[in-house]
Amino acid sequence: MIDDKHSILFKTIGFNLKTKRLALKLSQQELADKIPKMDRSKISDMENGKEDFVFSKLLNLCDALEMTLEEILKETKNHN
Repeated sequence: MIDDKHSILFKTIGFNLKTKRLALKLSQQELADKIPKMDRSKISDMENGKEDFVFSKLLNLCDALEMTLEEILKETKNHN
């Protein structure tokens, strides 16, 4: 469960993950297949700001999507 105090950050990360994944024309399953011990439902939960994940998963996603941590944490006005 996501703490309300951090929910905006988790939603920001999820929005940026989904935006990049779609730009790369990857399905959630295709992205999950690129990351050890990651499944499609976890990708979905992360994209929807519902998953409290460990930092290593975030780093693996950044690698798979060729993103930096700065990019994944960048706030935009278009999400929520």
